[in-house]
Amino acid sequence: MHIRRLTLQDVPSFRALRLSALRDEPTAFGASYEEEAAFSPEVTATRLAEHPDQGVFGAFDGATLLGIIALRRENMRKLRHKGMIFGMYVAPEARGKGIGRSLLSQALALAQSVPELLQVNLSVNASNVAAISLYESLGFETFGREPGAMKIDDVLHEELHMFWHPVRPTGV
Repeated sequence: MHIRRLTLQDVPSFRALRLSALRDEPTAFGASYEEEAAFSPEVTATRLAEHPDQGVFGAFDGATLLGIIALRRENMRKLRHKGMIFGMYVAPEARGKGIGRSLLSQALALAQSVPELLQVNLSVNASNVAAISLYESLGFETFGREPGAMKIDDVLHEELHMFWHPVRPTGV
């Protein structure tokens, strides 16, 4: 298994895995399959553009993309001290092998490398026990619970809001 930042050459495999994730696990994402299926490859490519303080990572087995995660930094001046983990997904056939932990660790390593980034947030479906356990094992803490955060096929889904603080060397 190899984890790396995705590049523009990865647009087709990223798009395919992302659409599979949205179709197969709709309660795990705020975006819908229908919305993202309508995006052009150019729109998808903008997500993979490299920035020093944010990025999309992929887990590969050879040339096959099996997992993805994104770290985005807030743009607004008063919020730039925060980042957001989103879009985490591991293909069903690759689960239980530590890929999610490796992806999350890579995204958090990027967050830790940005001195101004003081907090990383994420939202997770409150019924996704495996994801919550993974996040907690890497130091995320719950700071809120949002009833009815998403509505899918007339069913309301609750989300937990979690945060993580990068470990900084003394004096930073």
